[in-house]
Amino acid sequence: MHHALRLSRRFVAIAAVALLAIGATAAVAQGASRHRAHHHGGKLLPPRGPHHGHFHKGGLSITSSSFGNLPSGVPNIPQGGAAVTRYTLRNARGMTVSILDYGGIIQSLYVPDRRGREANVTLGFANIDGYTNAAYLKSNPYFGALIGRYGNRIALGKFTIDGNPFSVDVNNGANTLHGGFTGYDKEMWDATEVPPSHGQVGLELSSFPGFPANSPGKAGEGCNPALNQGAGNPPNNCTTGYPGNLTIHVTITLDNQNRLQFHYQAATDRPTVVNLTNHSYWNLAGEGSGTIYDHQLRINADHFTPVDSGLIPTGEIRSVLGTPFDFTTFHAVGERIRDGDEQLMLGRGYDHNFVLNNPHPGNTAAQLFDPSSGRLLTITTDQPGIQFYSGNFLDGTLYGTSNRQYRQGDGLALETQHFPDSPNHANFPSTVLRPGQFYDTTTAYQFSAAGHGRFKSHRHR
Repeated sequence: MHHALRLSRRFVAIAAVALLAIGATAAVAQGASRHRAHHHGGKLLPPRGPHHGHFHKGGLSITSSSFGNLPSGVPNIPQGGAAVTRYTLRNARGMTVSILDYGGIIQSLYVPDRRGREANVTLGFANIDGYTNAAYLKSNPYFGALIGRYGNRIALGKFTIDGNPFSVDVNNGANTLHGGFTGYDKEMWDATEVPPSHGQVGLELSSFPGFPANSPGKAGEGCNPALNQGAGNPPNNCTTGYPGNLTIHVTITLDNQNRLQFHYQAATDRPTVVNLTNHSYWNLAGEGSGTIYDHQLRINADHFTPVDSGLIPTGEIRSVLGTPFDFTTFHAVGERIRDGDEQLMLGRGYDHNFVLNNPHPGNTAAQLFDPSSGRLLTITTDQPGIQFYSGNFLDGTLYGTSNRQYRQGDGLALETQHFPDSPNHANFPSTVLRPGQFYDTTTAYQFSAAGHGRFKSHRHR
């Protein structure tokens, strides 16, 4: 689980230094940074080291390029004007992954099919405007983003820790979703390139030392009472935000086996709740190619958590046996998605947490296969749950990287995480992190290719 003490000495040292530095002045804290922070117009911008974009070794490389600037004057984007950088990881087998320091977004991921032809298999945009325009902010699909401080939903935006009440943004109906109005998907991250070594190359995204204004991980984040839920709705009534300063390090690595790995690490100076994940949407036939309903999916889960009309878990842990949620063997995503099942109707499709069997870094949590291209995605994780979201709310208002329209079901997300609303369910695995404990979890996405007919759908009876 995420409190296991598997951390590197480097992270423990970094976390200790960062947490000790909280009480220091911003100037002292910034001076202690591994890189010198740049300022522009009073905004703290991510560091820019002198050697970015020139690392190559063993077929592995990392390069960087400008991805534009964040717009100013947008309430949901607290660091208007900041320069955004795209970091691109490549390996020797034709896989390429581009990551933004804005939102930790996986902007594109190219991987070969069974014939060696490469295609971008994740939904996103070709420029920063796509992630920041009014249409995107209204629908807020979180394409490719790093999610936190608490991924998924919290009922009514309220929870308690040790009897102390806390309240956060209500940005999804009556509930909070993915950290609030300005979650980690809309923050700038301190990005550090990880040169090729030991058969992998990577990028580390961190909270800023000293927790200056608008830093991800700062105590009180997730509460923006001035932002409305939507047109005609009153401001939400949050008062506290998430407690504790959270030192965060997310290391994303690519190796020559076409494995993309996320290593999430965090420490806190006050009891808090933490649930980090990545929100990439996959279409293994290629971004913009149509729906994922023909994709074959297997999830290593005998149970799932049913939800109410607000998509908040009821607290029940229900067997998948005899339901459209049984993906213990491969089924086409669209095979049962329009069945008259109450849970499918509540979510307009799949938008549910699956309780993984024996979660462990070496165990398969889910597999997704596209028969047309032969691309196979295998996900391993030590997290107890995986949220399967079938892209139900994509409504055709967004046009992606290939300038093709994104409609319902044109991509799906498989988010490894703890359960939704865990802080309000004592029977769910705890998401509380305390001082002296370390959040440490790993998820890997392995891409490969298979021949025709390898995975067959098993009809639900």
